[in-house]
Amino acid sequence: MSRVSNNPINIPPGVKIAIQATGIQVEGPKGHLFQNIRSELKLIEDDNVIRVEIKQNTQHAKALSGTIRSLVSNMVKGVSLGFEKKLILVGVGYRVQINGSVLNLSLGYSHSINYPIPNDIDIELPTQTEIIIKGIDKQKVGQVAAEIRAFRRPEPYKGKGVRYADEVIKLKETKKK
Repeated sequence: MSRVSNNPINIPPGVKIAIQATGIQVEGPKGHLFQNIRSELKLIEDDNVIRVEIKQNTQHAKALSGTIRSLVSNMVKGVSLGFEKKLILVGVGYRVQINGSVLNLSLGYSHSINYPIPNDIDIELPTQTEIIIKGIDKQKVGQVAAEIRAFRRPEPYKGKGVRYADEVIKLKETKKK
């Protein structure tokens, strides 16, 4: 059995859990999320703690138990605290603006890039070169950040491009005569 699935998930105050036959519904102050649960696994709630148990002792169920435990834990954290990713634009003339529900990126190309913002994601722009992506679904926040970063990845010689705030770019030395 996965060692991750042995850890219990603590439920903070203000978060409601509804365990159903096919999945789990988590509702909190920031919103609600639903996750399907395979029939090989069973979730048990008691005294503000959720545990993952295996119904069928198969290799697939053992492997899946840790994944489901992590997904449910991220759901509980998302609806109570939320998730956040910060991106920084590095380069001369690189900037970002929000026009309604579209993110307008100027990244040194001959055209600007228009990225439609998903409905359940909030984007803040403290400055023209910083993007803060917030949401309750960890996977969706990370996916949006990765898609924006993919428009202009940091290049290895000057470090220009879109990077995560905590990302370290290892710069290469330029060719010398």
